[in-house]
Amino acid sequence: MTRTAIERSVLARVGRSAGNAPRRYLLLAILVTVAAGVFGIPVAKSLCACGFEDPAAESARAAALLTDEFGQGESQLLIIVSAPEGYRSDPARQAGEEITEALARSPYVATVVSAWSATPQVAPELVSRDDRSGLIVAGLTGPESEMQQRARELADQLVHDRGGVTVRAGGSAMVDVQITEQSQRDLLLMESLAIPLSFVVLVWVFGGLLAAAIPVAVGAMAILGALAVLRAVTLVTDVSIFALNLSAALGLALAIDYTLLLISRFRDEVAEGARQEDAVITMMMTAGRTVVFSATIVALSMAVMVLFPMHFLKSFAYAGVATVGLAALAALVVTPAAIMLFGNRLSHSRFRTIRSTPPVQQQALYRWTTMVMRRATPFALAVVVLLLLLGAPFAGVNWGFPDDRVLPAEASARQVGDQLRDEFVNTSATAVTVVIPDVKGLTQADIEGYRARLYEVPDVAAVSSPTIAGDSGFLTVSSTAPLFSESSEAQLNRLHETAGPAGREILLTGTAQTNRDSVAAITSRLPVVLGLIAAIMFVLLFLLTGSVAIPLKALVLNVLSLTAAFGAMVWIFQDGHLGGLGTTPTGTLVANIPVLLFCIAFGLSMDYEVFLVSRIREFWLASRMTTQKKEANNTSVALGIARTGRVVTAAALVMSISFAALIASDVSFMRMFGLGLTLAVLADATLVRLILMPAFMHLLGEWNWWAPAWMTRIHHRIGLRDGELPRAPAHLADSSACDVTPVDVLNK
Repeated sequence: MTRTAIERSVLARVGRSAGNAPRRYLLLAILVTVAAGVFGIPVAKSLCACGFEDPAAESARAAALLTDEFGQGESQLLIIVSAPEGYRSDPARQAGEEITEALARSPYVATVVSAWSATPQVAPELVSRDDRSGLIVAGLTGPESEMQQRARELADQLVHDRGGVTVRAGGSAMVDVQITEQSQRDLLLMESLAIPLSFVVLVWVFGGLLAAAIPVAVGAMAILGALAVLRAVTLVTDVSIFALNLSAALGLALAIDYTLLLISRFRDEVAEGARQEDAVITMMMTAGRTVVFSATIVALSMAVMVLFPMHFLKSFAYAGVATVGLAALAALVVTPAAIMLFGNRLSHSRFRTIRSTPPVQQQALYRWTTMVMRRATPFALAVVVLLLLLGAPFAGVNWGFPDDRVLPAEASARQVGDQLRDEFVNTSATAVTVVIPDVKGLTQADIEGYRARLYEVPDVAAVSSPTIAGDSGFLTVSSTAPLFSESSEAQLNRLHETAGPAGREILLTGTAQTNRDSVAAITSRLPVVLGLIAAIMFVLLFLLTGSVAIPLKALVLNVLSLTAAFGAMVWIFQDGHLGGLGTTPTGTLVANIPVLLFCIAFGLSMDYEVFLVSRIREFWLASRMTTQKKEANNTSVALGIARTGRVVTAAALVMSISFAALIASDVSFMRMFGLGLTLAVLADATLVRLILMPAFMHLLGEWNWWAPAWMTRIHHRIGLRDGELPRAPAHLADSSACDVTPVDVLNK
């Protein structure tokens, strides 16, 4: 690398500038973090437990018509009033009528019906089988951003026990309220677990309290900055409450990853005799470049989730991109400033975890890697078969939609849901609402003929009389088909195939149709999303390595690293093994979660790929002129893994702690998400990076670094070459090899 190129290096200038004024940089970082915290911490009040459905789907359009034309509430508040003497007893009746009247007077309630006010035809569905409980159904209306607050106000005002009468609130409105409240409690619990445990591990890894404090500080900057970004996003669109959990876990995990990589490289340079100032510049141009690459790849893999229409996935895209970018920025600014300010206290470690101890050939990771490469084929086959077997349960995945059972058993919304399923004949969960957008010119005979055809569909128990308002109408089809079952899917097909009255358009809504629309919205866009992720990863890794084989290998290995996590999700949370880890298995998985896990975990897998490949390539560039190419490839792989594999292992351990803290969540799909991420990270850092990667790179040999001539010319022209050092490490180069650092060039 020429002197001009080094002088123009952005990372080198950042390192030198931070080193020249470390106190100023750290003070600025603290002030920005405090400002971000002041603005961002109240964001939870603006978030919702929403966004699992496609807002442009058939079910959403039908629901909008029901709200706009028929005044039906967008969200249901269900209240169960129970008394030992029965729902007809005076105390129960008085409580039920009092609550019903109060709801009817509320400006937040569009419709209300109860066991004490319903017609004789409807009342039986609102009474429990033992006659002890009566149900009140209220439809809430208003902006979605205010719906949770309105539901909470009504519940606080009306839902309390009265002289032996038990009152419980549930329904979709209370599910959203209690998921939001539970998520905030889970976030505090998660951080109270993850931060102390991570700090203990970091003290062991770094060998000191001061060095361990740097990644925690960087993580706090990333998290608070991401909260500020999310609050800004809420000003223009809906954001899911669950994005907070991702910001907290990912911010801490990546801050540790990036600072660990930077400080590890700094210590390597100091151990090889570099001056502190020189080591910082080299650290920025090598490990710093790796951090930039890694952050770009992880951020882009999450950014593609904005292509899905669900606000749930879009929210994770906003949170992920903000968190990753801020974690990388904070690490690249704070780390060199802290090193220059605290000096030798950060340049050594009492532990061997990330310290280079020559000769490298005697280190355990070096010996392990060479052993794996000597037996590359059996090792590779064994791990591939194991991962495929662990992922096999995913072939039986069954998609479903989240309901109250995502909450813990003590939540009132969950208790109401269980009571409805066990004690009531209410079929609202399986019911399908058929909306006729245009009824102009239809006769009674047309509509009755349509009702008769609906009765002929299998598993249809009843079809309500039509409700007409303006130019639209709707009917409710009561179904006996179990939700999310094959018979339910077949019934939806038959309902769609049944011609509308006089050939008019019909729209279906209800839980089954909403779930179908959501799955279709994901699967229809999945090929584009996966193709974009693959293309982004391929291009960036090619620009980094100048190779075609390494990006292709990385894509294959990253998919393999996720198989165990996907299989575990189905085996535990869908099929109920291991007690569902304390959750209630429903026989389904929420379709959003595997997509979310794939996009995030795939990016994190590339994170470790970049860590290792960038160092391996350094050794390859330095050694290919001094040894035979086959030997140079194997030696470079062994040295790169020996030098960086310890960082990857330590980073994966701390990252897994951060993600495993999500398993403490009492919202079941977040527990599933935490387990999936933990398994994906651990499988990638061990089975993939320490076995499959060296095995595949050995089998490919010098073909690892091959690209067609025209692509090689492109890489020479636009490849990201910042940080390539024109020196050969002592254990590879002969005595004639140059040993020049970028700082040496600058100081000449």
